[in-house]
Amino acid sequence: MPLPKAELHLHIEGTLEPELAFELAARNGVELPYADTDELRKAYRFEDLQSFLNLYYELMAVLRTERDFEDLADAYLARAAAQGVRHAEIFFDPQAHIARGVEMGTVVEGLWRALGSSEANHGVSTQLILCFLRDESAESALETLEAAKPYLDRIVGVGLDSAEVGHPPVKFREVYEAAARLGLRRVAHAGEEGPPSYIVEALDVLGVERIDHGLRCMEDPELVSRLVRERVPLTLCPLSNVRLRTVDVLADHPLPAMLDAGLLCTVNSDDPAYFGGYAGDNFDAVRSALGLGEERLRELARNSFVASFLEHDEERRERYLAEVEAYEFS
Repeated sequence: MPLPKAELHLHIEGTLEPELAFELAARNGVELPYADTDELRKAYRFEDLQSFLNLYYELMAVLRTERDFEDLADAYLARAAAQGVRHAEIFFDPQAHIARGVEMGTVVEGLWRALGSSEANHGVSTQLILCFLRDESAESALETLEAAKPYLDRIVGVGLDSAEVGHPPVKFREVYEAAARLGLRRVAHAGEEGPPSYIVEALDVLGVERIDHGLRCMEDPELVSRLVRERVPLTLCPLSNVRLRTVDVLADHPLPAMLDAGLLCTVNSDDPAYFGGYAGDNFDAVRSALGLGEERLRELARNSFVASFLEHDEERRERYLAEVEAYEFS
């Protein structure tokens, strides 16, 4: 039985395994430029964030119908549950689908067909976070939020993802202010490839409650002190960092130093189909490569529930935390 954990940094489009990609391509009459799943897997080798994003958006072409999004989410939930995930806060990228002629309703309703029954089917509670693509315009983000308004009973918050460098958080001030007025929770990718100043901007300009990635905070001791003082969660993705060359090898990952500094770190999978592992795989990898002991792993699991958006159901959060404390490592 794996250590119970919450997953707080997971792009549902990034869970598209090659086998499902080919299955959906056949269903929808989409021709993929790869001979088979083996050839496609070989393409899952990236030089940097942009080389990953190119393939990520290319493969989205197979996602067309509500059933496709349901199958995608259900496949993720089954894998996540098997690796100990008890609660998942799932990102989705509506702009990437709307640009292909797939309507917001198709995406949200399709995902919800799986998420709405995720607890009954997989024992995993879920929440949905709409992400804006930072390499698209601020106007496009506002239009996307407007298109999402009929579905806000299904969406708990907003996030900011895609190519970070050259797209500072301040660009999205207006849409985050609008999201705050709607009562939506706010997170943003910052400090993955972008500088520590992007983390500061995300906090001060966008009013985010969690920083996705945030690795580069370690370059700014004053920022680290602030993040510790304000208990701002960081949703780290170790295997992703290695695959995208943010960290050369996992043994060099700053996670132990971040924990030693008192940062509220969590471990997540990001885009697991592309980066070589789901949430439990990331926990196993850091345990092995970084020599993390049982109590450090328990701390990371505990942090994941503390950092989750479960304020509406504190009883559930306490139940999950009790599972973490009671867990016996084998």
